[in-house]
Amino acid sequence: MPIIVFAYFVTDMKRTGLSLSLILALGAGQLHAQQTDKRLTLWYNEPAVEWSQALPLGNGRVGAMVFGGTREELIQLNEATLWSGGPVSKSINPDAATHLPAVREALFKENYHAADSILRKMQGAYSQSFLPLGDVRIRQQLPDTLVSQYYRDLNIADATATTRFISGGVTYTREMFISAPDQVIVIRLKASKKGALQFTADPSSQLHYKLTVAGKKEIAMSGKAPSHADPNYVNYNKEPIKYEAPGSCNGMRYQLRMRVISADGQVTTDTTGIAVKGATEAILLLTAATSFNGYDKCPDSEGLDEKAIAGTQLNKASSVPYATLLKRHKQDYQQYFNRVAFSLSGEEHAALPTDERLRRYTAGGKDLSLESMYFQYGRYLLISCSRTLAAPANLQGIWNKELRAPWSSNYTININTQMNYWPAEVANLSEMQQPLYHLLKALAKTGANTAKEFYNTRGWVAHHNTDIWAIANPVGDKGKGDPQWANWMMGGNWLCQYLWQHYNYTGDTKFLRDTAYPIMKSAALFSLDWLVKDPASGYLVTAPSTSPETKFLLPNGTQESVSAGATMDMTIIRELFNNVIKAGEVLQIDNALRDSLQVAADRLYPFKVGKDGSLQEWSNDWPAAETEHRHISHLYALFPGDQISPSATPELANAAKRTLEIRGDGGTGWSKAWKINTWARLEDGNHAYKLLRELLTLTGKGSVDMHNAGGTYANLFCAHPPFQIDGNFGGTSGISQMLLNGQSGMIRLLPALPDAWATGEVKGLRAFGAHTVDMSWKGGKLTRVTIHADKTGTCYLLSKNRLKAGANAQLSPMKPKDASAGFPYALKTTAGNVYTLLAAE
Repeated sequence: MPIIVFAYFVTDMKRTGLSLSLILALGAGQLHAQQTDKRLTLWYNEPAVEWSQALPLGNGRVGAMVFGGTREELIQLNEATLWSGGPVSKSINPDAATHLPAVREALFKENYHAADSILRKMQGAYSQSFLPLGDVRIRQQLPDTLVSQYYRDLNIADATATTRFISGGVTYTREMFISAPDQVIVIRLKASKKGALQFTADPSSQLHYKLTVAGKKEIAMSGKAPSHADPNYVNYNKEPIKYEAPGSCNGMRYQLRMRVISADGQVTTDTTGIAVKGATEAILLLTAATSFNGYDKCPDSEGLDEKAIAGTQLNKASSVPYATLLKRHKQDYQQYFNRVAFSLSGEEHAALPTDERLRRYTAGGKDLSLESMYFQYGRYLLISCSRTLAAPANLQGIWNKELRAPWSSNYTININTQMNYWPAEVANLSEMQQPLYHLLKALAKTGANTAKEFYNTRGWVAHHNTDIWAIANPVGDKGKGDPQWANWMMGGNWLCQYLWQHYNYTGDTKFLRDTAYPIMKSAALFSLDWLVKDPASGYLVTAPSTSPETKFLLPNGTQESVSAGATMDMTIIRELFNNVIKAGEVLQIDNALRDSLQVAADRLYPFKVGKDGSLQEWSNDWPAAETEHRHISHLYALFPGDQISPSATPELANAAKRTLEIRGDGGTGWSKAWKINTWARLEDGNHAYKLLRELLTLTGKGSVDMHNAGGTYANLFCAHPPFQIDGNFGGTSGISQMLLNGQSGMIRLLPALPDAWATGEVKGLRAFGAHTVDMSWKGGKLTRVTIHADKTGTCYLLSKNRLKAGANAQLSPMKPKDASAGFPYALKTTAGNVYTLLAAE
């Protein structure tokens, strides 16, 4: 049923000096209803004042933040491949490997401080930075009267944004979308009165740029990115931004082109921008391109022709009617978005502005449709920012306004990049992982140089940071970085999880053979060479080893971060070895290597439970220096891994639970998101839901102080703080894990359903084994399950209540390993068939 939404009006309060309450009172008789379903719409009754209130659009390559101003609209733009820097050097720290024996000697003598000091000599350069493309300002000439009936929205069902208001008795509307099939930004401006539309539009950039007139109705902004940019946390260089850094290739070129199409208005163009007068409707088309030509090519001397690319795209789009551009855009976007539907039965407040809904929710109110919309918002963001093969979603997805963005807005691969793709398979957006696979191919090559130069090993390695140039070395500017984050060698190994996972979800043997296996095998070869025997225990360990960004407390009270055999290292390597073994069995290759990997896997340092009942983070039972640290790296085996589960390893699951209890529920946005997923894996839906509510705590202007904890901004972006998109993706993943997850070879149906979600329905979630799952439930119990099989075989299911087979299903009950876990079943499947299961009681 359509929901009637009253769009309140308010703008220009500073100009008029009127209070919000008075403006609302003056306009009370002019409110008009918008007959549209708001369940998948973010909407507001005033323009964005801060960036975190603006609304994101994207086609997977070009991104825009739309502020929705009245007299002045600000649209902040990004292009996925616009980065500082150029290809990494093949030689970064030639002496690095010579220090490794001394590091290991110090570690095995338990001189951890000395190991830390020496390890700093095994660092390289910092990553480069993702950059803002520029801003477009649309200055609209309006009557000098009060603006009323203001409304702006982002419809995530069709990836469009609308701004609408009344001034001088004229209704002005702006509609905007960014098309993937036509690679163009489209903005349609309309006035309800003939000839009343008058505006100027001009681009600008924080980067070096020049504006030129490209035609009667067209302007071009051409420029260049820096050849080097220091991370925002590096403050010891006089010139953190360099456009011609010595010893590097010149920076990347870029171009933004803008053309206006107006049937009845007067259009003039000069180097200050485009001006439109006396129009009723006008369409702005914008294209953008860079000279990026791959991770290993100088973007200047070996770059693509960005002007030709942007110009060709603009010319093609200009010949297509607006209605056709919009239709193509919607069809392309919805082929992905419409795969999954999720609804909860209960109280909803879609008729309220989104920021007001968040405010009420933060105060303790219920809003189930806000929670389901948040799940879908994560899917919307992934489609919108991860469709460029060379550039997967970074720390801010594709939306960044800072010249020196937080943490360079790079690929932080000790959790954040991985979290970006947690929902991709289960939330039925597998294609959005393609950019990640391409980055992995590049990393496997640059990482081979790093493995040889820094450690004298075979295979490839990547550390905790990378960028569009596939930097693989430990960052830190050769000694200025802290080893607790800089010298962590498992980034590449962790990313290999996505290669095996994709095969596990799709059964795509060609992908396994041609793409996944070579990269996984090479990473495993590095790990075989990297492992050493621990003299004390006799197990194989990594040395040096850190648990990302955390420190342990020694009995003498000192804090250290470098040790041997941290739990996360051991878990990731064990997973990688097992996956390479299984992949080799599927492909029937590399028997000798599989044997070697199995021998090594059996000798890896095992999980340990500490005296406080928690899972040990390090090989020794040391307490964390910061008890409630945001990272929970040692719980990798619980999630995103599959080595710990309540049914298969109850003792370790209890230790993991105790770890979470000690760590506490606080943390940054992405940290809370990670904990949602772990509590879901522990099948504690109510605790996972508690954290989800905390993740959706409104932060920003006029909200709860969230300086030391994550929350959600008014535009539903996740607050680290500041904004990091991994929290959004982690939240969507956490909701998915509450509804459907796979542990110990079983597809678990509603494993962590919270009491608040007593009745609902979800369609289109993906499970391993190439199955798509639809479910409905009532009173907390599963009522109907539909399995869409893409592969012939046996589907193993676990339900909290008994099921019975529909007409065509061959469902066999199995003996449960743990009676409290639920009821296990085996379902025979044939590719292409659909099977229905019903509640048996």
